Amino acid sequence: MALLRMIASLPFVVLLLLPLLLLTRRKESSTSLKLPPAPPRLPLIGNLHQLGILPHHSLSRLSQRYGPLMYLKLGHKPTIVVSSANMAQEILQTHDLECCSRPSRTSYTKLSYGCSDIAFAAYAGPWRELRRISIIELLSAKKVASFRSIREEEVERTVNSISSYSGSSLPVDLSKELITLTSTITCRMAYGRSYHDVGGRFQMILNEVEAMFAGFFIADYLPIIGWADWITGMRARLEKSFVDLDRFFQRVLDEHLDRVQQQHDSGEDLVDILLRMQKDEKSLTTDQIKGVLMNVFIGGSETSSATVIWAMTELMRHPQVMRKAQEEVRSLVGRKGKVEESDIDQLRYLKCVVKETMRLHPVVPMLIPRATLQHFKINNYDVPSNTTILINAWAIGRDASYWESPEVLKPERFMNSSDVEFAGKDFNSIPFGEGRRICPGKHLGIKTIEIMLANLLYSFDWELSTGMTKEDINMDEAPGITVHKRHALRLLATKYSGVYS
Repeated sequence: MALLRMIASLPFVVLLLLPLLLLTRRKESSTSLKLPPAPPRLPLIGNLHQLGILPHHSLSRLSQRYGPLMYLKLGHKPTIVVSSANMAQEILQTHDLECCSRPSRTSYTKLSYGCSDIAFAAYAGPWRELRRISIIELLSAKKVASFRSIREEEVERTVNSISSYSGSSLPVDLSKELITLTSTITCRMAYGRSYHDVGGRFQMILNEVEAMFAGFFIADYLPIIGWADWITGMRARLEKSFVDLDRFFQRVLDEHLDRVQQQHDSGEDLVDILLRMQKDEKSLTTDQIKGVLMNVFIGGSETSSATVIWAMTELMRHPQVMRKAQEEVRSLVGRKGKVEESDIDQLRYLKCVVKETMRLHPVVPMLIPRATLQHFKINNYDVPSNTTILINAWAIGRDASYWESPEVLKPERFMNSSDVEFAGKDFNSIPFGEGRRICPGKHLGIKTIEIMLANLLYSFDWELSTGMTKEDINMDEAPGITVHKRHALRLLATKYSGVYS
C-alpha cells in the first residue's frame, strides 16, 4: 500500500517540482560560469542515472569521452569528477584549502554522530582538533609500532587456522579468514579485546554500516522529496543500523569506564587514550569519541582485508609473480617459521606487490567526496563554491596515458624507482587520498597489509580448487565505499615444507 501511495503521488510531486525545474533551468542558462565539459542530463535527476552500481567504472567510461575534469548534476547537487593525476594534483595540492570540506550526506551525518568524526566532518575547528589527536596520539609511528605484537599474534593464529586445511582437498575460505583477522586486530588495538563473544554479530554490524554508507538516499540529491527514503525503507534501515552501532560502542565505553575490561598486554588501547584526553582536556565529547571509533571500525577492518584478498586474487592469476614474491620472502626468512614486522623493510618486491595491488584495486576507489568552500579555477574552468568533488582513484590508477599495460599486475614497475609513493610525491596512485584529508591511518593500514600478505606467501603454497584454471577466477566487485570481491576467494593451501612445525 505504501508503494502504491508513493506511485499515486508522483504526478503531484512532479507538478510541485515544475516551478523549481523551470527556475533552475533559467538560472543555469543565464550563468556566465565556464564549467567543465558535461554529458547531457535529464530534468530533475540530472546525471544520477549514469552513476550505475559501480560508479568508479561508470564515471571512468564517461571521463574517456568528456575529459579528466567533468561536470555532473546529481539531482540538485553540482558535482565535478576528477579522473587524471594532473587534475587530482590541482585539487589535492594546489587548491587543497579551497576544497577540503565534506558534502552533507544522510548516512554520513547519522553514522558519524552528526559528523563528529575525522572522515566526514566539515573543515572546521572540531575537525582540526580531532585530526591533531589522531596524528599525535592515536596513529603516530610510535603508537602504531606499539601494536606490533597484536598484529603478529593474530596473523600467527590465522596461519594456524589455515594450516588445519593443509593437505586436504577442502579449500580455505580465505576471504572469511582475512576479514576475521582484520576485525580482530582492529578490535584489540582500538577496544582492548577481540569481542569474539559477539561472534558473527560484529561482522553483521560492520557489513550493514558499510552498506548504509554506500546506500542511495533520495534526500541527498532531491531533498524536496526526501520523505521518499522513509517509504523505500532506507531511512528506517539507517536508523536501525545506527542503533546497533551505538549500542556496540556504548558497551565498549562502559567496559572501559567501569574498569572491568580484560587486561591486555599492549598498553593503552585507543579507547583508553580518547577517554583520558576527554578527562584531561575536557574538549572531547562522547559523540566525538564514538565518531572516531566508527572511523577505526570501518577503516581499520574493511580496507586491509579487501586489499589482501585482492592481492591474493591477482597473485593466483599471475603465478610467476606469486613465485617471485614467495622466493623473496622465503629466502630472507629461511626456516624461522614466520615473518616478523622487522623483516618487512627488506622485502622490496613484496612492497611492490602491495603498491601494484592498490593501484589496480584502491581501497576506496572513489575517494570520500570533498566539498568546495569557495570559488576557484582549474584549467580556465570555474569550480563554484559548494560543489561536490569526486576523485576517481580507480580510474587514475588505470590511466593508459601514464601506465603501461594498466590492466596487468606488474610489481616490477615500482622496483627501480620510487616514482609512486604513499607519501604524496606522485598523484598517479592515490589509494589513501592526499592533502589535508589524507587518510590518517595509512601507515597502520600498510603495516597490517604487509605482515598479513608476507605470512600467507611464506607459510603456504596455494592452488586453485580442483578443475579450476586462472581464467576461471571471478573478478566481479561488490559495490560499497570499500570495494570487495563479490565472490569469496577459496583456495587450496599446502603448508610450505621449509617451515618448522
